[in-house]
Amino acid sequence: MFLIEELVPAPDPAACCGKFLDLPHLVFLDGQGGPPELARYSYLTADPWEVVRGQTRETVRIDRRLDTEETIVADPMAVLREAMAPWRFPQYPGLPPFQGGAAGWIGYDWKTDLPASIVRYYDDVGLPILLMGLYDWVIAWDHQVGRAWIISTGLPLEEPGDRLNRAAERLRDAKQRVLGPRVPDGRSVRPRERPRALSFPIEELHPEGPLRFRSTFTRFTYGLAVERVRELIRAGDCFQVNLSQRFECPFRETAYEFYGRLRRASPAPFGALVQSEGWAVVSISPERFLAYDPVTRLVETRPIKGTRPRGTTPAGDDALARELLASEKDAAEHVMIVDLLRNDLSRVCRPGTVAVPRLLGLESHPTVHHLVSTIRGELAAERDAFDLLDATMPGGSITGAPKQRVCEIITEIEPTRRGVYCGAIGWLSFAGALGTSVAIRTAVAAGGEILVHVGGGITADSDPDEEYDETLAKGRAFFETLLEGARARLAAGAAR
Repeated sequence: MFLIEELVPAPDPAACCGKFLDLPHLVFLDGQGGPPELARYSYLTADPWEVVRGQTRETVRIDRRLDTEETIVADPMAVLREAMAPWRFPQYPGLPPFQGGAAGWIGYDWKTDLPASIVRYYDDVGLPILLMGLYDWVIAWDHQVGRAWIISTGLPLEEPGDRLNRAAERLRDAKQRVLGPRVPDGRSVRPRERPRALSFPIEELHPEGPLRFRSTFTRFTYGLAVERVRELIRAGDCFQVNLSQRFECPFRETAYEFYGRLRRASPAPFGALVQSEGWAVVSISPERFLAYDPVTRLVETRPIKGTRPRGTTPAGDDALARELLASEKDAAEHVMIVDLLRNDLSRVCRPGTVAVPRLLGLESHPTVHHLVSTIRGELAAERDAFDLLDATMPGGSITGAPKQRVCEIITEIEPTRRGVYCGAIGWLSFAGALGTSVAIRTAVAAGGEILVHVGGGITADSDPDEEYDETLAKGRAFFETLLEGARARLAAGAAR
């Protein structure tokens, strides 16, 4: 049972998000930027009836309608599967594929099961390893046709009359908000005490600006980490490792305001704003992790590996793009990850169906050029979206090869836990469909600070200074947007 109402004219998704900021567990998945084949759907939802919040082996199911909590010693994805199981129904045709279901994030650490002898890296943020709400309504946009709908299911009520009444009430409330004014943003970031991780001032990063950035590495120590990875590669431990560092600085605005400026400066096909339990996650990811259609059973992933900054002139920009396309190092690194992901998909796809229709394509974004490939397969008949996530998390493009050993190396070298960074942000529908991005170009706001992870793939030929500079290029949109906000606040204060 669905109640569906089209919004005519289709409202602007980001402006629409501003009407729901006071609701708990807001999820805004923003698909308006980037290549047309990717930038098609946007979704907005909030106020789930149930929340699944998990750590590695302990999960809490929160029933928000009954105000109860149940702690279960189990894998959080298994608990999510159980929570969604009673509500399976077909996808309504002609609408965007997410029509109600689970939405939120799955952290990088969900599938990085490591030997007990390896010391876990420092967790100074305390993000859940999985945080998913179960949503009975959603506003969905199809940008390809310029249309938007409110979809309301009436879940979790089962009696048809009660369910219809709830669906109508929830649809009416959502529509009134869409037509009303923006609401006060009371949930973006609440103060949260957290222990201080070891970090270092980064003087070369906008030294004259009004913000002081810190990082878990200096240029020198990041170089030492790169050299350590190269030693391990030469010793035969691995072929490539994705190494990241985490920048942080004070955060004195709402996540919604920050995301609005960020999406204007650097639109992405997989933008996201997720606000829940005192955290705000902001993402402008260019990378699709997994898309799955249960009708066709087609699976698609689009790994990114290989990056150059955009040039300041058309000629310089073109030269950087051609340099990336001609780079043997980047091509070798990229093909290695394509092979890893083909292997991951082959574990759950029908034999002989995994293929690479696009290899080493150039994709240009506002601040960087990327090499991107497309890998597709047909999910085996006995498998579902949960099996697909289990076989592929964390994504090969943000770990390295071989994956298990690389995850151990990342834990040994990186000083802090990644959290949502390099995990997945997105949704699983009650119809069994899946849509997730790789949580790169992603920041977490908590405790009056914002934390921005950036990284890159290290190979035997990597140059430490070039690898460090690549992380700065990838984080540039975040740094400049944060500085823009700080300058605006200073100017407003001076004008008073």
